Amino acid sequence: MAGLLDCIVASEFEIISRYFTRPVKRAILGVGDDCALIAPEPGAVSAVSTDMLVEGRHFSAGADAARLGHKALAVNLSDLAAMGAAPRYATLALSLPEADEPWLAQFSQGFFKLADAFGVELIGGDTTRGPLAISITVIGAVPRELALRRDGAKVGDEVWLSGCTGDAALALAHQEGRIRLGAGALAHCEARLHAPVPCIALGVALRGLASSAIDVSDGLVADLGHIGERSGAAVELRLAQLPRSRALIACTDERLAQECLLAGGDDYELAFTASPEARPKVEALAAELGLTLTRIGGVSAGEPGLVSVYDKSGKPMQIANRGYDHFGG
Repeated sequence: MAGLLDCIVASEFEIISRYFTRPVKRAILGVGDDCALIAPEPGAVSAVSTDMLVEGRHFSAGADAARLGHKALAVNLSDLAAMGAAPRYATLALSLPEADEPWLAQFSQGFFKLADAFGVELIGGDTTRGPLAISITVIGAVPRELALRRDGAKVGDEVWLSGCTGDAALALAHQEGRIRLGAGALAHCEARLHAPVPCIALGVALRGLASSAIDVSDGLVADLGHIGERSGAAVELRLAQLPRSRALIACTDERLAQECLLAGGDDYELAFTASPEARPKVEALAAELGLTLTRIGGVSAGEPGLVSVYDKSGKPMQIANRGYDHFGG
């Protein structure tokens, strides 16, 4: 973990040693050398994912450091969940305007609390001076033949969703003044926005059961479109079947509620497809894990990547906002 961060209170290497160095149990060599050393697991392939969070784009200035540490790792672990991979390692790159030690202490606390919950070892990274940005790479393991992918959906498969979508987007709508939430609903939605919990156990359990999977990060319609595009099929969703939280049920602006459900993003639930014959196993899995898994539509022949949404009367809906785009807004 080496970089160019200059600071008055502590040097770069003191920051690394104080806040980000811990003994490793699984890796051969962790933080402190030019490279980390890890060994491949017999019969498994490595799943690798990188995500970046930038101040002003993904979070506001002054955002809670502990929550940032949690979320920065959580969004990466969610990608592993979507592949059915068990988390193993992470690297962390930080760009910091200054060496703010209270901030670093809180950030590392939030990061390691989640890392410990999922058995993740921090094995390296980088630090530099600059605008606040956080980039994490995670490495997981999954049996080669059981890895969940986006290209396995088949016409006739059912589309399933864990939990529900829209709460994180509803929190943002409150922050933007588009709606006013009560204290209880706001606390729930802000927790969903700032402290998502990756669906690791579900992803692992879906090995050999789901035909495709994706984590819902940019919006349900947009992300299911990625499955359709990769699988060469279309997707049909039924609005009436989409689960809603109490906060969304109580939302008096139905247009906003539908936008949050379909295109809000930042949910980090899993959307997956499975054959109709697998339905009893999926339902049993929901009971076993104590999760809500809901059938929300199906895979159909049609334009690859096209996601059609049907209202309660069965009529196709016009969807203006289909999800988040990092360069389109």
